[in-house]
Amino acid sequence: METVENRDALPSPGSRLRAAPPHALVATAGRILADLVGAEDMTLLMADYGLTVLQPVSHLPHTEPSVSAHEGPAGTAFITQKPVVEVLNERDTRLVHLPLTVRGDRVGVLSVRLRADVADPATVLRLGEFATELAHELAAADRDTDLYLQARRTRRLTLAAEMQWQLLPGRGCARQEYVIGAHLEPAYAVGGDNFDWSTSADRLVLTVTDGMGQGIDASLLTSLAVGALRNARRAGVGLADQAALADQALYAQYAGKVYASTLLLEFDLPTGTVRAVDAGSPHLYRQRDGRTERIELDAQLPLGMFEETPYAEQTFDVRPGDRLIAVSTGVHGARAATGEVFGESVLRQILGATRAATPHETARAVVGGLVEHFGGEQPVSDAAVVCLDWNGR
Repeated sequence: METVENRDALPSPGSRLRAAPPHALVATAGRILADLVGAEDMTLLMADYGLTVLQPVSHLPHTEPSVSAHEGPAGTAFITQKPVVEVLNERDTRLVHLPLTVRGDRVGVLSVRLRADVADPATVLRLGEFATELAHELAAADRDTDLYLQARRTRRLTLAAEMQWQLLPGRGCARQEYVIGAHLEPAYAVGGDNFDWSTSADRLVLTVTDGMGQGIDASLLTSLAVGALRNARRAGVGLADQAALADQALYAQYAGKVYASTLLLEFDLPTGTVRAVDAGSPHLYRQRDGRTERIELDAQLPLGMFEETPYAEQTFDVRPGDRLIAVSTGVHGARAATGEVFGESVLRQILGATRAATPHETARAVVGGLVEHFGGEQPVSDAAVVCLDWNGR
């Protein structure tokens, strides 16, 4: 057998990125862009855990002063997920800001300095494709290095938060049928709240879990609950049995002293039929035809409260254009230091005001509204919000 080689072929940008050591992705990307489009400079901006700022990465794990993730050219590219071309003071120079996204999970922004005569639409499109390749390589690099995880931090995470962030699938996911955006607060000190999802050709399973307690104890409880749910899901059992097996695992470990409230949803992607198990306290809302309604599910016992609790599935439907919002107790039951409850009316106002926003921004806005409602103070309890826009097939 003979191998075929093209000695004149140059490595593609993607293959050059894949061949780079994980710690050298930023420097390698700079060299590729200089060769590809004559880039004069390049900056990688990583979104921090709270999604408030973008941190320019210099000599990893160190970062330069951050910029807003919601304002300015870079923030606009991050929020809209579209390229933004900035005209600099030197009129013959452009700064192109490109979103870095991995299958709907927003990573940050790539800013590339170009000569004005080079920054045409075709080049911007080409740069966008490169930014997507770079985002995927950054995600893959997290398996082998801590550098990019460190670069996302404006301050140190608590140990409980470290455990929770490593447990999460990401903060967003997008397919033809749906777009998911999710947010956790306090981002740097979260303990027991979690969201998880898994998709296949015709199914999406989505869970929101609220582990009892705070800090390390809550994080350990939630880790066991999520691990048990994943183990059952990957064994191919149905939604009710996933809840039952996770319930048994928690009761075996804690004997009912602590428990985890969980909402389990399984979407049939071709039809929009949703199976649900409400095992505790997360609330679910649906926006359809300009109305916001809470989907009332039969409240069943939280996971691990009693031994061998039976669980039953319910069904409802989603239609193209629907939006679902799941919120943990830390949102719908939040109380200020004065005892004031956040309440469903305020939550509905926020959901109504953000209907035109993306799922990512809606999830962040709900937590932002919670903080604003209580005078700018961080939530006393963990708060998790998952927003899903259903497009259907």
